[in-house]
This record gives sequence, structure tokens and C-alpha cells, in this order.
Amino acid sequence: MSIVETILLKYLKRIKVNISEISLPVVTFNRGLAMSIIKVIMERRSVREFLEKNVPDELVMKVLDAARWAPSSKNTQPWKFIIIRDQETKRKLAKLARYGWFIADAPVVIAVVTDPQKSYAHLIDGACAVQNLMLAAWELGLGTCWIGTMDREEAKKILRIPNELYLLTVIPLGYPKRVPKPPTREALENLVYYEKYGLKECKRETNS
Repeated sequence: MSIVETILLKYLKRIKVNISEISLPVVTFNRGLAMSIIKVIMERRSVREFLEKNVPDELVMKVLDAARWAPSSKNTQPWKFIIIRDQETKRKLAKLARYGWFIADAPVVIAVVTDPQKSYAHLIDGACAVQNLMLAAWELGLGTCWIGTMDREEAKKILRIPNELYLLTVIPLGYPKRVPKPPTREALENLVYYEKYGLKECKRETNS
């Protein structure tokens, strides 16, 4: 029993509530789930080739549900999501993205829109939501790719996004035609410092 549950039970006894009639929720940390998340993070790949296979609405909504649970500054949740299936719209967006020709080939495209007036950190908040989206998609067998460079103003016109809002990205979503090979990563020891930038050794104080 957690400390919170113990305190709650003491309070209920004090106000003479019949504890036997109350069912307290049990919140535990699922170690297996934590390991699964690490696995998904390490195995996720950016996908640019998709199968001609429909993505069910149920899976799209699961991915977006994961996105909405991302952390945000002061819990402002400054995001909206546009589900795009129309082929002509996807073609137009693909032409606006310098490196996003494959947008037109994805069964679904998700436009991620953030609100600068709602959160001063809307870019960071939105990026957190996209990360959730991409990881959840991979867990469900779907591939994605972040589209960074595009004519956002023209894309906003196509999607009828209000001027005051920001189009963070459009994410192609679909079943991968192939899984890219794992990219290289810088060795962790080359990225980590201790206490101060540049310090490569951790000097721990010992009790004399």
C-alpha cells in the first residue's frame, strides 16, 4: 500500500466512512512496459516508403491519443491534429516539402498545429506530442517520418489553418514497405559529462 493510500484510509476512518464499501485504485509501475518503451525508442526508424494498405481509423486515433498525453508547459496542451487522407491534398503538401516527396504515398498524413498564444513553449510542447505519436505508431506497426522543411504558409492555406496558429509539421503515417537499417549513433561516453561541461570523469566524495 502506498503512502497516499495509507493517508486516505486514515482520513476515511476519521470521518467514519465504511472502508469496506470503497475500492481504491492500485497504481503500480509496470517494469515490463518500461522495457517495452526503451525497445520501441531504439528500434523506431524513419519510414519513407509505405505499403498501399489502409490504416484503420482506430489505429490513427490510438496514435493521436498517445500524442495528446505528451507533457506541455503548464499543461497548456497547445496542439491540434488534422487527419488527412485526401490524395490531392497529400500531393499538394508533398510539393511544398523539399524532402517530403513521399508524403503523397502515405495512406494518412497528420498535420500538427500549435498555438503560440496558448503556450510560449508551443514548439517544444508540440515536439513532445510528435515524439509520442511516432513511438506509438511504431509500437502499432506503423511508420512515420518527421517533415522539417516545407512552405508552411502555403500549407496552412491548403489546410485552412488560422494565421495565428503554427504548422509544426506534417507526419506521413502508414505501414512500412521496408524497415531501414539501424543508423549509427555516437558512443554514449562521448556525449556525457559530469557536473560541468567537458568533465569526463565523475569524482565522488568518500566519507573519511
